[in-house]
Amino acid sequence: MRTQVGIVGAGPAGLLLSHLLYLAGIESVVLEQRSREYVETDTARIRAGVLEDGPAELLDAVGVGARMRAKGLVHHGIELRFDRTAHRIPLTELTGGRSIMVYGQQEVVKDLIAARLATGGTVLFDAHDVSVADIGTDRPVLSFHQDGWEETLECDVIAGCDGFHGVSRNAIPPGVLRVYEKVYPYAWLGILAAVPPSTEELIYCRHERGFALHSLRSPELSRLYLQVSPGEQLSHWPDDRIWEELRTRFATDDGWTLADGPVLEKSVTAMRSFVVEPMQYGRLFLVGDAAHTVPPTGAKGMNLAVADVQVLAAALTRWYASGDPASLESYSADCLRHVWRAEDFSAWMTALLHVDRSDGFGDRAQHARLAYTARSRAAAASLAENYVGASRPWVGNGAHD
Repeated sequence: MRTQVGIVGAGPAGLLLSHLLYLAGIESVVLEQRSREYVETDTARIRAGVLEDGPAELLDAVGVGARMRAKGLVHHGIELRFDRTAHRIPLTELTGGRSIMVYGQQEVVKDLIAARLATGGTVLFDAHDVSVADIGTDRPVLSFHQDGWEETLECDVIAGCDGFHGVSRNAIPPGVLRVYEKVYPYAWLGILAAVPPSTEELIYCRHERGFALHSLRSPELSRLYLQVSPGEQLSHWPDDRIWEELRTRFATDDGWTLADGPVLEKSVTAMRSFVVEPMQYGRLFLVGDAAHTVPPTGAKGMNLAVADVQVLAAALTRWYASGDPASLESYSADCLRHVWRAEDFSAWMTALLHVDRSDGFGDRAQHARLAYTARSRAAAASLAENYVGASRPWVGNGAHD
């Protein structure tokens, strides 16, 4: 098999990259180790749900935003809650009209799969034992097994969009990558519940017992999180205890109540900040979680992947059009500017809201920081600007007939 761009991973990054390349007239093949059914329906994959203003506009611009606009929830603010009091951050007012879109990562994946298959794109599901080779040459190779057969895919370029635990990053020779990592002393216990949200906008809550987040997935589904200790056992958290703890942390003095319902899925997620530099080696380019992860507090994970994809798609478009490798050679440097901005903001949001019971001084300073953010228009505007994200228009050749 032969293609121009081989893409490892059918998550939002890999599928969006494939679609943007199609629009620029560039061939690609996407390899995904899971089945299509698993990728589209497994509840454990219902994770990120906030799209910045720019990525939402991009999905519209490239023809895959119709269902998002019909089913997604546009939000013009978020709420900071502490001391049993709600403080609204008016995102749209503070950012010159920009907003966020609440639309699950899994739904984005469904839309992109449908778009790729509708336009004759090649997405190979159940591609097992993927390996990456010859990335230091101009003919890198992907090998994999499918339907009991060993297959080889020769490429001009490989995009590693296969996440933190994928094979792409490990294909880069030892000693090339420099790793920057911070592991946080807490984790998130998250639930997906079949209950209408008790809020119209996301609630970020700081309570003396720990952080809590009330997010949304649809008018019928709520996503909620509790700060817990790393390594916390789910067996210690029956549904009744989860709901009781959520009610305690979200409690206010204005009569607000939290509705509960059946828990469809629960998990504990460790929190880390992670970046590798550079994000490329030879003809292999790392995209999204393969190169960097953020704590979920700032809602940046999927948005960072989209930003990487736009940089790589534009660079590949220019390279195939002109043969000039300059854009490809600067891919890592171009991406790391937005990566480190998002890493810093995510770490700041995490420190702003999570409780460290071992640090009394930090606890009081954190409270002062929250109060300042809630009362200062300048501080709130900085939060809002970072939260809605910077617009990064994709530069391509337009639609491909």
